[in-house]
This record gives sequence, structure tokens and C-alpha cells, in this order.
Amino acid sequence: MFKRTSKNITKEIGGKDLRPVKNFWSATEIQQFSLLRKRKTLSLFLGQREYPAGVSLMDILEPISSVPEPVKEGPFLLRDAAVLKLKAGVSVNSGVEVNVSGEATESYDDTLQYQIVTTPFPTWTELQKRKVLDPEPSFLKQCRETGVDLYVVTETVELLNSPVLQETSSGKSSGLFSLSWNTFFKGEGAGECLKVREKELTLQKGMVMAYKRKQLVFKENGWDICHISDDDKKKTFPEDIRFRIMHTELQQECLRKDNNMFLLNTGEVKECLRKGCTEEILSMLPIGRIEKRFGQEFKHLQEEVSRQMEELAQLTKGVQDVLFHNIPAMLGDQGALQELMDMLEQEPLGHLSGPGGTILNELRKDSSYLRVNPKYPIIYLLEAILVLSDIQHDLLAQSKEKRILLHQRELVRSILEPNFSYPWNIPFTLKPELLAPLQGEGLAITYGLLEECGLKMQLDSPRSTWGLEAKKPLSALYGTLSMLQQLAEA
Repeated sequence: MFKRTSKNITKEIGGKDLRPVKNFWSATEIQQFSLLRKRKTLSLFLGQREYPAGVSLMDILEPISSVPEPVKEGPFLLRDAAVLKLKAGVSVNSGVEVNVSGEATESYDDTLQYQIVTTPFPTWTELQKRKVLDPEPSFLKQCRETGVDLYVVTETVELLNSPVLQETSSGKSSGLFSLSWNTFFKGEGAGECLKVREKELTLQKGMVMAYKRKQLVFKENGWDICHISDDDKKKTFPEDIRFRIMHTELQQECLRKDNNMFLLNTGEVKECLRKGCTEEILSMLPIGRIEKRFGQEFKHLQEEVSRQMEELAQLTKGVQDVLFHNIPAMLGDQGALQELMDMLEQEPLGHLSGPGGTILNELRKDSSYLRVNPKYPIIYLLEAILVLSDIQHDLLAQSKEKRILLHQRELVRSILEPNFSYPWNIPFTLKPELLAPLQGEGLAITYGLLEECGLKMQLDSPRSTWGLEAKKPLSALYGTLSMLQQLAEA
């Protein structure tokens, strides 16, 4: 409900730089001058994720008597309402005969009062007279050492009321399962079933529903934000000489000495990546005739996931058991998952309570006996999970309980493998033999996972259309299902 509302208000206001806040907990953390982190990932396919750092620009600059006042526009009023109706009466044969008929209605009606808060250019000019704290705050030091880029929130869309989001779903069905995974009614066998469900979510006054941000850049003589450029190609922290020398040595090592004309095989590429050679550096190497750039074929994703699964398999039985029981317990809690990843990146490991704390405690006990660093496969799994939506987290938890992770993984693989390299929309049909083990509620849950990736799935049809926007979430789903299934088998 929150995601739908933030997307709708962003679309209503317009502007290519305006970004919807993606989840409920971020809406209370993002404010004017908040810093956002964008960290490198262990994957070439999951992209970089942007999230609140819990620190403001004002926290890292020399103090002043008063914080500059932003410009406020508004109040504005937005009423967001819709009624969705669906009727169906179909028969599907994908290994098991399935009959479905029914009708469903979903509706919502929200009223939002909001204002737009901006920081004018003269304010930034005044702020730049303030120097970064000396000594450098530990937060900045950690970001510099781990290669994290930082962004400053420059504009926000804030709620002036405390709206109650309401959603009503009602439906009548007959047959073996419901019309869609996210409707709230099911018919089991013969007969009919009628259910109505209402949901409410109260938003807090002051919550940020959308924002604009600019990259923070540190220079020898101070700091600045990129007012015009928003291409994300700059780095927050300048590369020092040691960094450049390291990457020059990596390039030379990768190139060897045979006139710079050779073809990197998969093993050599993986070794380069292990040593820190990024995709950008690999793409600049004169490596002869390569038809496709590394990372553009499904086999590269498959090899990446397999490598992480190999390292996961080397963890002790105690660590694997703790992961299998505690990571699913954190699904849907984006904040807890992010905190666990932050604690894993600390040396020594940080401390947490709850399921994340249980995982960290087990790692502290067993890590000295491991042949691999246990943090990397766990961080990789967390990165993949955090790409997925809260709805997908809930569906993954149900999939684990129903023991259908393996079947789902093979279905996702069957979509990614033939379509991975296509940058355009292309229709595809799911294989009946892969759908057969997922009948009933299992099929509804699986279609929900795919639908949240951007594919248009209907239970009355095995057909859909591949789109480039589905590549990243589907890749994350493939990695998540693969590693959770491995933990289940262990």
C-alpha cells in the first residue's frame, strides 16, 4: 500500500529526478540534508542499492548556530482512488487439470495533503563555507575505506496530514485455487467461496513520500554537491595513488605479455574479479574478439551464483543451520536485513539483537575454523534479498514452508536463460513440466513472485512478456532461491 501511494504521488508531481521512497521505514529516516549511501555489491547483476545512512550532512560539518531554513511550497491535496475488477472462467492444463472461475474487486481511496521542501542554491553556497569536521568522523572514514558513495537529499515531498490508506478486496470463486496470488479468497474443490478483506495503514505526519538527491563529492580544498550532473559516474571520495597503482597492476596481470591479444576464459575472468578487477576495467582491456561483454549472458550470472553457493557449502553446519532458520525470520524487515549487512562488514563483527544477533554470534564462534571468509556468501544472499520487495519476502517465507524453492528456481532459470541478453520486450511461454509441481497455492505464490519482478502473470495463462526492467529482480530472485534451497538441503 505504501509503495503504491509513493509511486502515485511521485508520478503526479512529475520530474525525472524525483524518486519515490520505496518502503515504509525509509519514509521516517529520509529528511532534508539526509545522507544516502550507495554501496558496491558483490554481484555484477544486482546493481547498487541506495538507502538512508542515518546521518545528516549537518552531522559531518562544523557546527553553526542555526540550520538554514528551506523553502516550502504548498499545501497541496491529492486524492488517489481506483476500483479494479476482474472476471474469469478458464481451464488450464499444465500437467494437472485446473479449473478456475470467479470474480474479484479491489479498491482504494486515499487523500494526501503534502508540501514540497527545497533548498535554494544560495543556501548551498553558504553551507560550503563550513568545513568537514576535523578529525574526520568515523562514519566518513568507513565509507571511504569501503568505497561507499554518498548523496545528499536536496528536496522532499512531506506529508502534512496523517492519512489512513485503505484497501478493500472482495471476491467470489469456485475451483481449485484463487484468481490471483494477492486476492484474499480461495475455492477448494467444488462449491463457492466468498471473502472480503479490508486493510488500513496510517501514515505519520512529516513522512517523506518522494525526494531528490545530489551526489556529495569531497575535494582537496573542501566538499561540493553535483548540482548539474546526475549520472552517478563520479566518486564521493577521490581515488588515492595507491588505489590507482593497484588497479594498474591488476590490468597488467590480466593482460599478460602476448601482445595484448587473447581471450579471457571464464576461470581467468573470475580470478580477475576475485582480485578486485571491476566490470568497467575488464571492459577496457584489449582482450581480442569477445562477442558479448562479460555479464551479458545468463551463464555468467549462473557462475556467479554457483561460486557463492560453493562458499556457502563450506560454512560449518552450525552456521548454515542458523542462517536457514534466522534469515527467513527477518524477511520483510528491510531495516533488520540492512543492519545485519552493516554489522557483517565491520571488523570485528558488530553486535545486534534478535535473529541478526544470533547469526553474528554463531559466526564469532565458528569463523576461525573456516577455510573461507563466511561473510561474503552471507552478504551476497542479503544483497539479493534486499533487491526484492516486502511482498516477495512474504511469498519467499511461504515458499520455504511449502518446500517449493527448488521448483521455483528452475522456473526462474527457464525464464532468464533464453531471455537474459534481450534488451527489448519479447513474449515467452512457461514450460508445462515446470509448472506441474507448483499447482494450487504453490503456483499462485510463484506467479506472485514473478509478477513483483515486473512480469505480467495470470493464472489462466502460462504466457508473459520479458522486459529489461525484470532482469535485475529476476536475477536477485534466482540467487535468493538458489542459496535458500542449498541451506534447506544442508
